[in-house]
Amino acid sequence: MSVTESYAPTRVLTPSVGATTKKALYWVVALAFVLVIAVITMLLSGTNTTADRLSPVSPAPSGSEAVVEVLRQQGVDVQPSTSLTATEDAVTTAADDTTVLVYDNQMLLEPAQWEQIAALEASVIVVNPSFMALSALNPGVAAAGPVNGTVDADCVVSSADAQVTLDDDFGYRVISDETAQPCLGSGDDVYSLISSEVDGSVRTVLGASWALTNEGIVQQDNAAFALRVLGQSSTLVWYLPSLSDVAGDAPPSLAELSPDWVIPTALLLALTAIAAAVWRGRRFGPLVIENLPVTVRASETMEGRARLYAANSARLRALDALRVGSVGRLATLVALPRTASVEEVAAAVASALDESVGSIREILLDAVPANDAELVRLSDRLLQLEAQVARAVVPQ
Repeated sequence: MSVTESYAPTRVLTPSVGATTKKALYWVVALAFVLVIAVITMLLSGTNTTADRLSPVSPAPSGSEAVVEVLRQQGVDVQPSTSLTATEDAVTTAADDTTVLVYDNQMLLEPAQWEQIAALEASVIVVNPSFMALSALNPGVAAAGPVNGTVDADCVVSSADAQVTLDDDFGYRVISDETAQPCLGSGDDVYSLISSEVDGSVRTVLGASWALTNEGIVQQDNAAFALRVLGQSSTLVWYLPSLSDVAGDAPPSLAELSPDWVIPTALLLALTAIAAAVWRGRRFGPLVIENLPVTVRASETMEGRARLYAANSARLRALDALRVGSVGRLATLVALPRTASVEEVAAAVASALDESVGSIREILLDAVPANDAELVRLSDRLLQLEAQVARAVVPQ
C-alpha cells in the first residue's frame, strides 16, 4: 500500500464557523441592543438639555439664534460672551448705549460676581434671576414663582391687543422700588418684566425667557416683544456664564490633607509587606515530588488536550504532537536512537520502504493541514507509515 493513498475523512469535533457564529449571535444581539439604547438615551438627553438654552449661537428649539439674527438685521451689534471678563471687556470697548443680557441658568455666578455685573456702565437685563442676582441688581424686586399662559404686552409692544406667551416662566413682585415699571402682569401683582433705574442705570428683570427662544419666538407677539426689549441699544452683550467663571482655586492635594504620620506609616507597612513576602516566599530545599491522591488515565489527558486543540483550531499543533510520537516510534523500528533528528529518521524510513526522502519528510515534517479533513488524513498517513515500516523491518 502506498503511503500517499487517500482515505475517507473522519468526523471530528472541531466547531465549524456556523456553530461558532450561532453561539456568538446572542452576545452580538445583546451588544447591539445596548448600543441602540445608549444612542436613544443620548439623543433624548440632548433634546432635553438646558446647556444651550438661550444660546445666541444655537439653532435648537431652546436656543436663541433666530432672535439674534433678527436683531443684527435691525442694526444691533450682538456680541456673545461666556465669561465675566470678556463681558467687561466688551462693555469697555463698546459704545455708550450698551445693554448686557445675563442668563445664569446653571447658577455659576457668586455674589461678588453679581456685584461686578451691577457695577458695569451699561443697562443690564437679567433673565430668570436668582435671589443673589436680585439682591445685587434689583433689591426692590422679589421672586413670585412660576407662571404660564398668555399675558398682555401692550406696555412694551405698540399694539393695544399685543400678547406674550409664557411657558414655564417666572413672575416677580415689586417690594420697595419707586422707579419700577412692571409689565406682563399675570395677576396678583405678579409681573414677568420689571424695569428699574438703579444707580443711574436701567436694570431689567425678565422672567419671560421662553419668548426669546427659537421655539417661542413665533408664538403670539413674542417676536415684537423680544425685539423691543433687546433692541433698545446699539450694542447687546449676550452673556451666558460658563465654567470659566467658576473660581479657579485648586483643591488641596492628598498630601496636604493627610496628617504628617501617614506617609512614614505607609512606607513602614510597605517595607513590612516586602519583608514578609521574602520570608514566606523562601524555598527551604528542593521541591518534593508527591503523587496525586487520584489516578488520572492517560486517555483522559489525551482527550482533554485534543478537545482544547479542536476548540482553538490548533490543527498544526495537534499534528505536531502526533508527529513527535510517530518519529520516536519510527526511530525505534529502524534501529535509531530516540535522540535522532527527523532528517535521520526520514532517510532511514525512506530506505526501508524504498520511497523518496521528500515524500517521507512531507508526512513527518512539511505538510501543513488546511482544514480538519486534511488533519485527519495526515494522521491516518502517519499510522499507515508506521504500519508499513513495521512490516518492512520485522521479519515475517
